[in-house]
Amino acid sequence: MPRALWKGSISFGLVNIPIELHTAVRNHRPKFRMLHAKDKAPVRFERVCVRDGQPVAWEDLVKGYEYAKGHFVVLTKEDFRAAALEKTRTVDIIDFVKAEEIDDRFFETPYYLVPAKGGERAYALLREAISESGRIGIAKFILRDAQHLAAVEVIEKAIVLSVMRFADELVDVDQFDFPTVSGVRKAELDMAKALVNSLAADWDPTKYTDQYRENLLRIIQGKMKGKRVELEPATEARQAEVVDLMERLRRSLEQSGGGKASGAKARGKSRGGAKRTGTRKRAKTAA
Repeated sequence: MPRALWKGSISFGLVNIPIELHTAVRNHRPKFRMLHAKDKAPVRFERVCVRDGQPVAWEDLVKGYEYAKGHFVVLTKEDFRAAALEKTRTVDIIDFVKAEEIDDRFFETPYYLVPAKGGERAYALLREAISESGRIGIAKFILRDAQHLAAVEVIEKAIVLSVMRFADELVDVDQFDFPTVSGVRKAELDMAKALVNSLAADWDPTKYTDQYRENLLRIIQGKMKGKRVELEPATEARQAEVVDLMERLRRSLEQSGGGKASGAKARGKSRGGAKRTGTRKRAKTAA
């Protein structure tokens, strides 16, 4: 089993279940280092003072908050210790809320909560209780000195903890001007809905691949073998002019073979998607 990022317990009411926190996502894209073009040696970056241009040693660094352009207030280790919360090793569930009431914009990084030795039975009991309730636990926990809001939900056989954003971290949609529905004609809406239905499909995450990563790996592997890899040139997307919306929709339908699928209905359950305790409310401002 991979090494745990954090060890502690889930706490709700008077119940504590020992768990381990493991990452649920991974980044497959190649990582690069900066090299000196002349001799291909790695480049080391130095910490340089912008005022005198001299390198600064680690022991001479302090942390400062820029409250105005060029004006800083320095925070000491004592200041950070004073602000820090007690470093508990618990995921404290505060509430259980309906899954569909949570806006997707609140969700950030997912982690697996794995039972520690001796906690398997209690873990399974909590998992089944959450699953059958159709609710998501809202919790707080400390990770790397910072307090985080988190969602605790069931996905397949796992209890998954997703770090969440606090409410004041979301940008208010009222700051933007969005068009009203008043200018939409029924004929245009029907055509747009037909286009959506023509592209209806079951959710299968394996069909959506990172083409950029694949291209990079092909080039890297070719260079390792001293070969030049020829890739198909990417077609440059042209900015379409908004002239005749109906005509654009008709063309899109023709290209997608939409005539035969305009009346398509939603298909069955997802083939590749994870089973959740409930359906999250989709973010109304999602692009």
